[in-house]
Amino acid sequence: MVIPTPRSVENWLNKTCRWFLLHPYLTLTLVVLAMLGPFLTKPFNVDDPLFIWAAHQIQAHPGNPYGFNVNWYGTMQPMWDVTKNPPLACYYLALAAGIFGWGEIALHFAFLLPAVAAIIGAYQLARRFCDHPMLAALVTLFTPVFLISGTTVMCDVPMLAFWIWAVVLWIDGTKQNDFGRLAGAGLLITLAMLTKYFGLCLVPLLAAYSLMNQRRLGRWTVCLLIPLAALGVYQLATWMFYGHGLISLAAGKPVPGAYRFSSITTGLTALTFMGGCLAGVFFFAPLFWRRRMWAVCLAGATLLAWACFWHGAWLKTYVLIPGPSWAFVEIQMVFWAIGGIGVLALAVADVWRWRDAHAWLLALWVFGTFLFAAFFNWTINGRSLLPMAPAVGILLARHLEQKVLAGRKAWTRGMVICFIAGAAFALLATRADFLLATAVRRSAQQVCAKYGHESRMLWFQGHWGFQYYMNALGASALDLEHSEINAGDYMASPMNNVFVLPPDPQKVKATILDVFTIPGPHLLATLNETIGAGFYGSILGPLPFAFGRVPPERVFVVALEPIDP
Repeated sequence: MVIPTPRSVENWLNKTCRWFLLHPYLTLTLVVLAMLGPFLTKPFNVDDPLFIWAAHQIQAHPGNPYGFNVNWYGTMQPMWDVTKNPPLACYYLALAAGIFGWGEIALHFAFLLPAVAAIIGAYQLARRFCDHPMLAALVTLFTPVFLISGTTVMCDVPMLAFWIWAVVLWIDGTKQNDFGRLAGAGLLITLAMLTKYFGLCLVPLLAAYSLMNQRRLGRWTVCLLIPLAALGVYQLATWMFYGHGLISLAAGKPVPGAYRFSSITTGLTALTFMGGCLAGVFFFAPLFWRRRMWAVCLAGATLLAWACFWHGAWLKTYVLIPGPSWAFVEIQMVFWAIGGIGVLALAVADVWRWRDAHAWLLALWVFGTFLFAAFFNWTINGRSLLPMAPAVGILLARHLEQKVLAGRKAWTRGMVICFIAGAAFALLATRADFLLATAVRRSAQQVCAKYGHESRMLWFQGHWGFQYYMNALGASALDLEHSEINAGDYMASPMNNVFVLPPDPQKVKATILDVFTIPGPHLLATLNETIGAGFYGSILGPLPFAFGRVPPERVFVVALEPIDP
């Protein structure tokens, strides 16, 4: 038996400490936890309730995730007709809630796992493309779109984790001609698709990569049939359960209230969202953009802005943005559009330099996501741009290696400054979203505390997080088609919300009783129509985040009196 000496114990401890400090997986895990941990108490908001309600249904009826009705667009509808996402993330929520409970901290804690998996996957993927994979992974983490999405319990970050690891396995399987890795990638594509339908886009993306890499069809084609077969089974199963195939229903049925702009304005909005959601490219741009590149981006954004904003024609659509604010909104759009053009320019420059299958994979990844978000999704939003975050992180790392890090082993002072500036902005945007969700929950609590305990019915309009907490506190969502209103009933209506309609003055007399004012974010907002912020949907605002004087959350409470015909 060997008795350890104090010196050997000391050496072991030193090696262990160095491993813990230097091992990239642990480092990235700790950074992710440090960045997302402070937001574990974030209230549920926007589309979070849809996933939570489906998870409740799954616990009661595991084989029928969407077999219930929900009032999401102002009247009761089947959940399968409302949701536009497959149920795998809801099953994960149901499992997590069965272990940890239904509280905000518990469910956000469970969603740290896919966030960590996504960032570690981004590191592993970047190792196949560049010499500084840690830089690519950290840039991915500190994009506003990743941090904000990482504080929700929606399907976006879990889908991204499956997506990244599918690409990792596919590249390794193609390089090593390993059928097992290729089949594993096919399974991960299937899981990505069952988490969010956009995951199916991996099939043409990886098929194009393999064709460029091998110049012929091979056994890999069989592996891409796995998600296609699962797609057919899912479509058939949902048709048998609900009378409609949910994939075709999601692709073909427009969302109520959605509208389309011209191709030019849609393209500018998508560039604006891409530049803001992936703001790291803009913050790093001074390190490698030449004057010519700045001039091209500025000229392109200015031209698009002039075409869209001539006499303010486009912003007139956003009726809640006051006319005096249009110029400031336009300036912000041009600012972030320059960043969006820079993202696309990075992909083009990478293909021009390398002209190999890896460069084309990144370029198709970025351009495909951009085109889907701009022209095929029902609205432009940050969530639809999230899948390109790791590709942009890798492109940025590759470009910095070429322009800045050539021959260097450490980050330069300029890189550190640019990184800190981008990370600070991402955290500010995430905090603004946190403050918004907190203000929404407080508004519901204050309304129900004052008007929810009387004998009269307390109705409410509005959805998202406000609906979740009003329901939890005992209020009832107003059904515009079926609710029966009695004299003296109350109704609460939030201003910063959707599907909020004033009562018909010919049928109901409404008397304002109270206005609740709850401060939220101050100078930066992710969702506020009056300053043009629409991170969760460009139908609410042309900017992913907007600077300005953010108005507080307001809820009007009125007394209702039916008018006899």
